[in-house]
Amino acid sequence: MIPTDGRHARRRPPWPIAVGAGVLAVLLVAGIMIYAATRAGSRDEFRGGEVAEAGPSQAPPTLEQPPALEDWPRWGITHTQYSADTAPKQLSEQAKGVLGRVPMLQNQHIMGWGVGNPEPRPGQHNLGDLDRRMKFISSSRGIPVITLCCAPDWMKGGQAGRTDWSKNHTVAPKREHFDDYAKLAAKVAKQYPTVKHFMVWNEFKGFWDTTSNRWDAEAYTEMYNKVYAALKQVDDDIQVGGPYVPIGSDSGTGASELTGPWGTIDQRALDAIEYWIQHKKGADFIVVDGASMTNDKGNIPDDFAAQAKFGAITTWLREKSNEMPVWWAEWYVEPDNSGWSEDKRTAVQATALMEFAKSGVTSALYWNPQTKGQGVCPGCLWSTGGGQGDMPMAGLLSGFTRWFPLGVRLQQVETSDERIRVLAQERQVVMVNTADADVTATVDGKQVTLKPYEVKWEGRGQG
Repeated sequence: MIPTDGRHARRRPPWPIAVGAGVLAVLLVAGIMIYAATRAGSRDEFRGGEVAEAGPSQAPPTLEQPPALEDWPRWGITHTQYSADTAPKQLSEQAKGVLGRVPMLQNQHIMGWGVGNPEPRPGQHNLGDLDRRMKFISSSRGIPVITLCCAPDWMKGGQAGRTDWSKNHTVAPKREHFDDYAKLAAKVAKQYPTVKHFMVWNEFKGFWDTTSNRWDAEAYTEMYNKVYAALKQVDDDIQVGGPYVPIGSDSGTGASELTGPWGTIDQRALDAIEYWIQHKKGADFIVVDGASMTNDKGNIPDDFAAQAKFGAITTWLREKSNEMPVWWAEWYVEPDNSGWSEDKRTAVQATALMEFAKSGVTSALYWNPQTKGQGVCPGCLWSTGGGQGDMPMAGLLSGFTRWFPLGVRLQQVETSDERIRVLAQERQVVMVNTADADVTATVDGKQVTLKPYEVKWEGRGQG
């Protein structure tokens, strides 16, 4: 299988060995185009070959110190192409309320996903868009995180002073520019001294070796080590993580050290992770992303049971990395054209969050699918129409951020009906009905009735 650079839920099944190299090349190009149209979101204001101007020299923005929290919040979001930093004031204030009522992690990429080219020409920077996003994160009480992706065109073999957005998410810096990318990372770190957590690159984009049909973990790790050293030189307190590998799976059996009822993990992703673990210069956390769906059959054995994959991968990562903190930079649970209601979507997401908490994930960042303008926005955090405030997924993230931060002690709670999933700590329990029907059961010693796909929070004890 040739991985595409799109959402992992969108990967196609493996192709027969007999497929010719020319066909594979066409499929790879098609995957790239699908990626640009689906996950990255259309950049209406940008076109291929856009002139990329350097911004005026200006001082870094003044950012509020992140809120001082007793526990690491664990949960958060990634801002994507459309967020509230450029929305009308009323909508922007609504979004600040949604995100800031319980402070959580907020992540932003340095190029693409809502911001322009940060270094159009060597040594000439344009951080205006990134400044704006970071100001919004600060004003909404976010714990800031930055993803160091993607790279200016001139680092990737393109023309200085121009930005080809059609290739932005598919090409890695050339080896001779790894040092330049490390310098850009250091520039970003100096620009935003309140940011103490950086993820290096995104999904190994551009690091697929078509000749050997595997990830080029050697090249990625070489770049990572240079970036790691540059960031630590800026501030030794900065926390750096990689390799941000996309972990895919299939429904059949195969040569993999990680399998379960939810599928068989692609061993090539595991090999890339192990190479990085063995050859990294240093790291403060390990980063991956993936989907509950298999490449060929969607969620198996069913939409809810498939979420156990996240817990199994997390356990594997902790074992292989000698208990390094595990970050999920992205996760996806919904197959294409699912037809799910918002209730079911939220219920499945809740079971995924339960898996993250139970397996000891340190951080999990929700890829926010906000859209431009009004209309239906499945899985979004706030209404794009400005009428209704937060959406169900926002309440879910806020609830988990408040009640299940890193280090909270989980408690075993019994349920008389396995269709109701439960996660509990001393003061709170969250229940999820995984059935498309009312379910009455005894949970934590109390009789409850949950509506189809209902997510219910219930206090426990005092306080």
